[in-house]
Amino acid sequence: MNTSNSISNPNPNPNPNPYRLYLVTDDNQDLDTLKRVVKDAVAGGVTMVQVREKSGDVRQFIARAAAVKAILAGTGVPLIINDRVDVALAVDADGVHLGQSDMPAEFARALIGENKLLGLSIETEQQLVDAESLPVDYLGLSAIFATPTKTNIKKEWGIDGLAHAVKQSAYPIVAIGGLNASNLDDVIATGASGIALVSAICHADSPKEAAKALIQQLERNASEDHES
Repeated sequence: MNTSNSISNPNPNPNPNPYRLYLVTDDNQDLDTLKRVVKDAVAGGVTMVQVREKSGDVRQFIARAAAVKAILAGTGVPLIINDRVDVALAVDADGVHLGQSDMPAEFARALIGENKLLGLSIETEQQLVDAESLPVDYLGLSAIFATPTKTNIKKEWGIDGLAHAVKQSAYPIVAIGGLNASNLDDVIATGASGIALVSAICHADSPKEAAKALIQQLERNASEDHES
């Protein structure tokens, strides 16, 4: 288990903060669109990619994950599989992101080993507390704001809730849910380790330019924090 904020990244060009700009794919997009979005988004500066599939078709999930892995080869951008440890093992992904109803983190860690990334979605204050004793690498805090891509949210954390979680947890926090350029400055100011996005990149006219603009906004805020 990795209990520090640094991670063991098997990629050849590891990013010191791979959570910074975290793309979560849209499972409603066809394979060709998925590949184009991922390729363009990585060219624009995305630092991590999670393949998310909710259809239950394991063969399709593996095929899509393998296609994304091929695109990410040599980029240093980790491939994370949403929910399914078996799919992550099948394609030798860089990690798994679990939801609260998925395989328990202890079992997932035993299966994927110590050198793979393990993330966990956090939806309530109690889950945040409980996660501190789990063998994970980072937490995905959801949802910061209400979003059309996730209609069954248990809690809308808001900026104050995110800031509280960042202070409370020993793990890197990735903010997800309703994030875009208009609220990004406030999100970054909380000290969150990264932002996870679906629509803002996947549905952009140019995923590359969308990712590039977001990275520039992240860098601008980082430089302002350093100067202050």
